[in-house]
Amino acid sequence: MNGHRARAKPPRWIIILFCLIFVSLISAYLYPPKWYSVDWLPPIAWELTDDEFASRVVFRDLLSMPLVQPKNPKIAFMFLTPGSLPLEKLWEKFFQGHEGRFSIYVHASKEKPSHLSHLFSGQDIRSAKVVWGKISTFEAEKRLLANALQDPDNQHFVLLSESCVPLHNFDYVYDYLMGANVSFIDSFWDPGPQGNGRYSEYMLPEIKVKEFRKGSQWFSMKRQHALIIMADNLYFTKFRLYCKPGFDGHNCIADEHYLPTLFTMIDPTGIANWSVTHVDWSEGKWYPKSYRAKDLKYEILNKIISIDENFHVTTDAKKVQTRRPCLWNGMRRPCYLFARKFLPQSLDKLMNIFSNYSVI
Repeated sequence: MNGHRARAKPPRWIIILFCLIFVSLISAYLYPPKWYSVDWLPPIAWELTDDEFASRVVFRDLLSMPLVQPKNPKIAFMFLTPGSLPLEKLWEKFFQGHEGRFSIYVHASKEKPSHLSHLFSGQDIRSAKVVWGKISTFEAEKRLLANALQDPDNQHFVLLSESCVPLHNFDYVYDYLMGANVSFIDSFWDPGPQGNGRYSEYMLPEIKVKEFRKGSQWFSMKRQHALIIMADNLYFTKFRLYCKPGFDGHNCIADEHYLPTLFTMIDPTGIANWSVTHVDWSEGKWYPKSYRAKDLKYEILNKIISIDENFHVTTDAKKVQTRRPCLWNGMRRPCYLFARKFLPQSLDKLMNIFSNYSVI
């Protein structure tokens, strides 16, 4: 008989319990629950993917490339509209006398426009159907940019709708945009359901929730930034696949998030973080306030013109409001050059108010 006592084995239930705990911890680390913020994970040294590294190299060179200034630099005015432009006569008055300093491009998504002004005749581009909230909206914007970029004299690019109006005379707008050292792309952090609540983890690893931004679709940008949009396939594909109404339980609107997120990631100091197109969301609806003929008074437009702070409010329960001065090359100036949403019936009233642009 052996004098040594046999070593006691630990009970089987302890081994099973230990294994279950170990597996649970590993699973929780690798696959966090959807309702957890990714910020709870320990810090990880993320490396750029090959596609992301290649994109960043192209973006860096585009941003550092000295652009050859043409003798006659122009602003490209790009109209995104379902059909004809009801306020075309007002825009004709705005443009008259400044030929050679602007270009016009019209994307009509539903029907071929009928133009009343010779300045707009022949300026329609190949267009396609646009569905609100879907990527087709920004695809139309890219189509406008691609056409406008073919003219090397176009140095600034403004996106407008059929309900937009100019708030100043042409010379004021031209000097404001051409003299600015940034693009006017709106971007802000919104932790609420209509901001980061639209983010999908399918955008990882290239786009993280902390980089996800929101902003107005109505941009005004420099040529370098327009070229970056044309060159980008990686980030645009992420938004095309994973930012759309109903995907992954979110109602993501690509044209409200793609540009703010992209430029916050690659050139945050190169954008103003506000749009030069005024939109009134004060009624708290899914669509902005519309201006009818009876609403229009010089005082209302003058109030918009005098605004020199940009305003953002989050969509979470806290409703955090942020006001920042509109800085043009470091100087505080009025924020807005254009405004929407003006109904067709307002044309005659607008023509009367803006009968002399030199005083606006």
